[in-house]
Amino acid sequence: MNMLALNLALAVVWTLISGEWSVLNFLGGFVIGLALMRLTIRTDAERRYYRRVPQVITFAAYFIYELVVSNLRIAADVLTPKLHMTPSIVAVPLDVKTDLEIMLLANLITLTPGTLSLELSEDCTTLFVHAVYAADPEATVRDIKRGFERRVLEICR
Repeated sequence: MNMLALNLALAVVWTLISGEWSVLNFLGGFVIGLALMRLTIRTDAERRYYRRVPQVITFAAYFIYELVVSNLRIAADVLTPKLHMTPSIVAVPLDVKTDLEIMLLANLITLTPGTLSLELSEDCTTLFVHAVYAADPEATVRDIKRGFERRVLEICR
């Protein structure tokens, strides 16, 4: 059975047993299920699951941080009399290779206010991104590669 599915099933069972349906209770069940599953590790696939859980958590925290910061930046720019936007379209050379990795990266970029994935090159090696704050296009590409792309590679490989 898939380790994530088993962990989610244990969290649901915990929620059912405790009788309280809340996000905090479900997360508690997830952590308890994770600890119980940790006691019964047998295969390399199970070991990989335990390495990926912290990576996924830090990935989610990073995305939430970027989401909040970019929302605040857009809001501040809209509320001030002078706009500080320097829009540009940048070409991001990709290290991600699979369809899942490319899709995940493109969607993360699009979900973040101020950036939008426009097009993927035919050979799937370059993603064209519209960035509202791209005074330095090279820095924008560097931020995408060091931020989202690096973390997508960490959780997918």
